Amino acid sequence: MNRFFTLIWIIFILMGCTSELPQQKGQSSSDFPDQESWSPVITLTDEGVKRAYVRADHLEKYNEKLSILLDGSVMVDFYNSDESHSSLLTAEYAEVDEKSNFMRAIGNVIVKSDSGVTLFTDTLSWDHEIELIYTDNPVMVTTTLDDTLYGVGFESDISMDHWIILHPSGVTGRKHE
Repeated sequence: MNRFFTLIWIIFILMGCTSELPQQKGQSSSDFPDQESWSPVITLTDEGVKRAYVRADHLEKYNEKLSILLDGSVMVDFYNSDESHSSLLTAEYAEVDEKSNFMRAIGNVIVKSDSGVTLFTDTLSWDHEIELIYTDNPVMVTTTLDDTLYGVGFESDISMDHWIILHPSGVTGRKHE
């Protein structure tokens, strides 16, 4: 009888042993950031001239993708070529392509220029190379003249001195002068 139980026990042990490894499911190592930082501060320069000062609650850096993800109260102060402050962007999070310094801000994006123009949208891109901010999404723009303008699509220099709503909509009570 002991031989029978011993034989059964050996069969169970051999059935539990297998040369195949179980399939790994879930995320690959490229899905995890290579570096993380909390309360980061980044200064972006162009040939030594300060162009942007970036702050966020959290940063994830992905070396293989050459990208940075910022989340939690993203704030970007933009500066003109004389290093004078020109505008402030706030968003829920942002993605930065490290190859080109191209940035996309996402979620409750607000850009307040020092000249008094304020832009509200859901997504906004900043092309560092041509120094242009733009979106194809709905926008609302307010000015110091108490104007509120609506539309879809927006392009501007970062100081918001020269801006355009691509497809404006709405009505104004102003008379054309």
